[in-house]
Amino acid sequence: MTNIKKMMAIAILVLTGGLQTMQAETPRAEYPRPQFERSEWKNLNGTWSYSFDFGRCGAQKGWRESKGFEGKITVPFCPESELSGVKYTDFINAIWYQRTLDIPAAWEGKRILLHFGAVDYKTEVYVDGRKTFTHYGSGSSFEVDITKYVTAGKSSNLVLYVEDDVRSGKQTCGKQCTQLYSFGCLYTRVTGIWQTVWMEPVDPAAIQRVFATPDVDQQQLVVRPEFYEEKAGYTFTATVTDGKKKVAEKTVSASNGSIVVLPIKNPKLWSPEEPNLYDVVYTVKDRTGKVMDEVKSYAGMRKIHVADGYFYLNNQPYYQRLVLDQGFYPQGIWTAPSDEALKQDIEMSKAVGFNGARLHQKVFEERYLYWADHLGYICWGEQASWGLDPNNEIAARNFLSEWNEILLRDRNHPCIVTWTPTNETWDAREGQYERFITDLYELTHAVDPTRPVNDASGDSHIKTDIWAVHDYSSDPQILIKNHGFKAGEMPPYRNKPELQFLAKYEGQPYIVDEFGGIRDMDDKERYYTILEREVDALAACPRVVGFCYTQITDVEQENNGIYFYDRTPKYDTERMKAIFSKIPSIIQIQEKQE
Repeated sequence: MTNIKKMMAIAILVLTGGLQTMQAETPRAEYPRPQFERSEWKNLNGTWSYSFDFGRCGAQKGWRESKGFEGKITVPFCPESELSGVKYTDFINAIWYQRTLDIPAAWEGKRILLHFGAVDYKTEVYVDGRKTFTHYGSGSSFEVDITKYVTAGKSSNLVLYVEDDVRSGKQTCGKQCTQLYSFGCLYTRVTGIWQTVWMEPVDPAAIQRVFATPDVDQQQLVVRPEFYEEKAGYTFTATVTDGKKKVAEKTVSASNGSIVVLPIKNPKLWSPEEPNLYDVVYTVKDRTGKVMDEVKSYAGMRKIHVADGYFYLNNQPYYQRLVLDQGFYPQGIWTAPSDEALKQDIEMSKAVGFNGARLHQKVFEERYLYWADHLGYICWGEQASWGLDPNNEIAARNFLSEWNEILLRDRNHPCIVTWTPTNETWDAREGQYERFITDLYELTHAVDPTRPVNDASGDSHIKTDIWAVHDYSSDPQILIKNHGFKAGEMPPYRNKPELQFLAKYEGQPYIVDEFGGIRDMDDKERYYTILEREVDALAACPRVVGFCYTQITDVEQENNGIYFYDRTPKYDTERMKAIFSKIPSIIQIQEKQE
């Protein structure tokens, strides 16, 4: 079966609900954090009870101690989605969830962690009526240590209270519609749980996280571990393998100040053309040599940097042929119906000539990044910044804390090559906005100094490593006029030229990170002609070193995708690939400087 036929079969299954029946009894049963995997865990997806709380008075009714609400919902799908079994699409300003937690007796003496892939937006977690945690965020993952609230071998009652106000201006919501019905480029809202919920037991001194930094120039992988607790005599070992061959191994003290340097001789580099990955295992042992924690991971040896107006991958100037991916699904909204659907989204994008995607106005789940790592697909990591007023101090505070969690979760994925936290901040004003964007830039580099930061996609730049602009002009001559400046010249085009306080261009890599958006046409030949002329125009601009085409699929009422919303193709795949691939990935600098 060809890739296209496979994709069409998947799309048909999505429409008919066949994917859901193909899955195991537990929906989205696959391990949710594949780059930091432990063998012992428990998936909590499936049927939960729920109740809407439109008056926000459930707390006064004692709902935190509820043993079950009248409604039934399938987690991890949001109540607005068909796959949740609810499909309520009006505004939901508050919702309660409930289920029983059965704690295995074998977990005695362990630290018991309750994980949430994502819950939109403010989440209060109650165990047996006791409040254990509060989290703010629309897409960041978080964990709750419930050890002191539960008993191994017994059951406990879990209740969640979630508030969501997409019209407040103080929370991230991305492309969720702030009016009753979807319109323009705003779509169905997402409330509450929309990624996998799960539990795992860990040793009290287990690994909390690692930062694994590939150093291609010195042929080494540098690992910085962090632990929940430090215990005298405990050791930490990192082992790198290529298939069955051990490449490197080193043991150090299991302390938060330890740094592990693993030589990788003649490393197999990661790129979209050759997505080589190394398996990595992290092990913690006590002073007797007993294994107390073991985590399976992987790493890609690749280098990202910007210099002299170019974006470099593995020290080669690299042209980014990106596509805008909004990550919406007809039946699941923000949640893919299956793990296979995530993989198929990347495969169908590569099939039409893109080497990566701008993951737009949504924090994509880690399973998507896992497939991008393995299939060879570069990504720009973005936050769901729309709906949030960047001039408001509380909004900025909410954004910064959530963005920090996103960076910590995703910084080890080789597929991510740029952080681009905000999008089209057209309402930027002098003062608080400048402070917010500067803090955002500095925070991003403090957490992850290995990747460039595009502070504001579509201009409104304050402090940025990449100069990004949006241009939906369909006339190729206008595109060349807007972006055809040469080295040493000021770029003639700005999305908001009237905002004089914004940063001035200083020679950063110049990327048109939104263009195209060509709506459906009955005349396919006319579509191909318009598209090819636009791509040719960008190719003729000597300082443009990347683009992002809008967009990979239709989304609800927006019909400018290369594929339909159900992922079936609109156009000839090979012809589309020939057009987008006219610009090679590897840039010849001498040609670009002419």
